[in-house]
Amino acid sequence: MSTTDNCIFCKIVAGEIPSKKVYEDDDFLAFHDIAPKADTHLLVIPKRHIVNLNDLNEDDAELMGKMMLVIPKIAEQEGLVGYRTITNTGKEGGQEVFHMHFHILAGSRLPGF
Repeated sequence: MSTTDNCIFCKIVAGEIPSKKVYEDDDFLAFHDIAPKADTHLLVIPKRHIVNLNDLNEDDAELMGKMMLVIPKIAEQEGLVGYRTITNTGKEGGQEVFHMHFHILAGSRLPGF
């Protein structure tokens, strides 16, 4: 069994687990977090399984560049004027799902650091 077989986000991409999608294209999927930490809490994931920032290589540069352009597009689509983006890397960095994802957080109850 490969890493992606047990990955909840890969299962969401495959349509095996439902999600409340807000954006989808050939490379990315964005959906509402099931345990929101802010008024708006979205997750943006690449459809291709990448564990986290430490798993990236030179071949991922174009995909990650696209991701940085997709995030503001999603924020604008959702009417977010200001927002926070977070990605956690590794268990020690707070990563709970080991498929790269960026959190988009917005609203009046943004968590502190």
